[in-house]
This record gives sequence, C-alpha cells and structure tokens, in this order.
Amino acid sequence: MKIKLSDFLRPLLAGALLLGSVTAVTTAAAEVRQLDRIVAIVDNDVIMQSQLDQRIREVQQTIEKRGAEMPPADVMQQQVLERLITENLQLQIGERSGIRISDEELNQAMGTIAQRNNMTLDQFRAALERDGLSLDTAREQIRREMVISRVRQRRIAERVQVSNQEVENFLASDLGKMQLSEEYRLANILIPVPESADSATIETAEKLAMDTYQQLQQGADFATLAASRSASENALEGGDMGWRKAAQLPPPFDTEVSAMSVGDVTQPVRTPPGFILLKVLEKRGGDTQVRDEIHVRHILIKPSQIRSEEESRRLIERLRDRIIAGESFADLAKNFSEDPGSALNGGDLNWVDPSSLVPEFQEVMANTPGGQLSEPFKTPYGWHILEVLGRRATDASEEVREQQALSLLRNRKYEEELQNWLRQIRDEAYVEIKI
Repeated sequence: MKIKLSDFLRPLLAGALLLGSVTAVTTAAAEVRQLDRIVAIVDNDVIMQSQLDQRIREVQQTIEKRGAEMPPADVMQQQVLERLITENLQLQIGERSGIRISDEELNQAMGTIAQRNNMTLDQFRAALERDGLSLDTAREQIRREMVISRVRQRRIAERVQVSNQEVENFLASDLGKMQLSEEYRLANILIPVPESADSATIETAEKLAMDTYQQLQQGADFATLAASRSASENALEGGDMGWRKAAQLPPPFDTEVSAMSVGDVTQPVRTPPGFILLKVLEKRGGDTQVRDEIHVRHILIKPSQIRSEEESRRLIERLRDRIIAGESFADLAKNFSEDPGSALNGGDLNWVDPSSLVPEFQEVMANTPGGQLSEPFKTPYGWHILEVLGRRATDASEEVREQQALSLLRNRKYEEELQNWLRQIRDEAYVEIKI
C-alpha cells in the first residue's frame, strides 16, 4: 500500500543535507567522487544538489504512478528548485520566529497518519520502507510541513477575518445561493507574467496560454502541460488544486465553473500573476444535510488525589443504584456530578451531535436504549453513567450553509493573502542559483 502523506500533510519530499565531501582512495589510484554541491543560496541558507535530486526523484515517481508524460528534465528541475526555494524561505522565517516542533508533537502526527491509514505505527513504518522512505525521513518531512503551516498561520491566517455581515450578505446573494450547492475538484495552469512586464512579454505569455488551451482542446493531457508549463505551486501535481467552492475563486472563474461540465477547461484569463486556465476534474455536493442528534444526561465522577480510581468507580455504582431505587437523576447530578457544564442542569447535555463527544461516550450512548440507565463506564474524564432521553434526525442545512460560507470566504481571503505573501518573500529574498 502506498502511503500518501499528502492526504494529511502536504509532502515536502526533501532529502537530507550532505554537507561533507566524499572521496574514495584505492591503493592503485585515487578516484574522487563528485562532491555534493550547492545549487542555490537562499538568504542565510543553501539548497544542496542532493536535496534537489531527491525531490526530483519523488516527483518523477508521482508522475509515473499517475501515468502522465514527464515534462522536460530542465523544466522539472526549474519547477522543483523554485518550490524548494519557497519552502526554504518559510522554514527560515520559522527558525527566526522561534517555531519548534517537539518530539511529542511529531509522534502524535505520525500516530494520526498511521491511524488514518488504518495501520499501527509498525505497519506504517514497514509501508514507508517498502516505498523507499525511512521513518526518520518521513518525520523530517512532517516536521518541515508543520513549521511551514505554523509560519503561515502566524503571518497569514491570523490576519484573515470574516464578519457575520459578510457571511449574511454572501448567503443572501445569488452567487452564494448557487455556489453552496456544489463544490468542484479543479486543476489549474498558470502562465506567469512578471509584475513589471512590457507589452512584448505579456503578448508572449498570452500566446503560450492560448497555445496551451488549443492543445488541451485537441486532447493533450492537462497534468502533463501543467507540469511542464505552469508556474503554480501545484504544477508538479498536475495542477491539482483539490476541492474548491466556486466562491473561493476570483472572478470570472467563480461564475464560469458553475456552467462547466466535468472535463471542461476555461479559456485563458488574465490575472495579476499571469494567464490562468482551469479544468473541472470532479463535482460533488448539493444534498440536504441531515444530522443525527441525541438528548442525553450524565453524571461524572473524577478520580483525584483524595479519591482513587476504585473509589470513584464504587461511587458511580452507588449513584446508579440510588437512581434505580427511585431517587431523582437531576438532583443527584446537581449534588455529585463533576462536569461543570452540565451539573447545574441536572446533568442534561441537551441535544448533542454524537461526533462531538469522546469515542467511549459515543459507544455507550449508541448502545443504551432510550429511557434506560447505562452501566458505569470510564472515559478520559472519569467515571460516568448516562441516560438517553431521546433521538432525532435534524435538518442542519442552514447551520452547515453558514459554516460553509464562513469557510469559503475565509479560504478565499487566505489564498489571496498567501499567494501575495509568497511572491513578496520570494521577491525580497536574496537568491543566487548556481546551476
């Protein structure tokens, strides 16, 4: 089974730095092997040939598995090196900002990835090794991506604000009503135009964009052209942008994709970064959102320094016996429960979405008939008993729509800010390419 770290954390696929020289001397003659050399100086750091070669190999494997045609070697090298430069700049910002990823956080991330692949950590390690990736290399990839994610969170995400009025206006708009019904998996090709480009440069880029569009209309593979021509960050993934709501896209794409079928490609559109073409890979969504809810109340007894685990278990058992004997659940919850959020309400959690509760609580709640007391059970919070008071299916479409609108507007602002910021840090950096 191929482990795709990109399902959870975008893979960086960078090799280890080989900073020393390698020589081999025999008794007959001295054979000097090629040194691992610097291919780019990026502000206060460097990118080594070994890193570039490792990343190129990984990208080639990805393209091969996708069955797409390889872009020319020089184009791939340029694309990969540019991505390494951008990543390196963000890592340096993280270093200067004091961002550190602890071993505990890394272990949790590795465990999460293994769990989502339905594997134990040992199985995950074995699968990585079968794919030629050691656990240490995978940990380093994840560490780098976590640093970059936190840098972006501090520099970009914290500045992005969406007001309630913006959400309301969007939901009331014709575009909002239309776009919340569907989402699209898209791919893009960006033919870049420098900010200070003259008319001749713009005309050349436009001709290349139109030539790309015409080739696509004649059946050329979108992913192959993206890998060889696009300047977008996702070019080496065939331009795949993942799932997007149309409202996340800048005009005129936000309205165009709604009228497109799967497989359609837009004509090139001039934007600040250059000429962009979009392809619709898949569509989904538009159904009513129904959510199961359960009305439940509980009593929680927590072990403490003055009450052992066993004493807590015995106390919850006695409280259950008293309720069965006729005492009020609500009164006992008010007097004994140590859940501050529900004790004053007689232990009542009201209607809850089961997925919002810990797995142990979910399981007991699902297996307890309405109107009956559960057996005592343990969660990370302590010992519980619960009573299910009712079950219902709720149309949560409006709530989901509001959350979708909030997410769409925030993501749209985030993507715009991110692209501008990445271009800014690249333009302001000292970069000397040595190849």
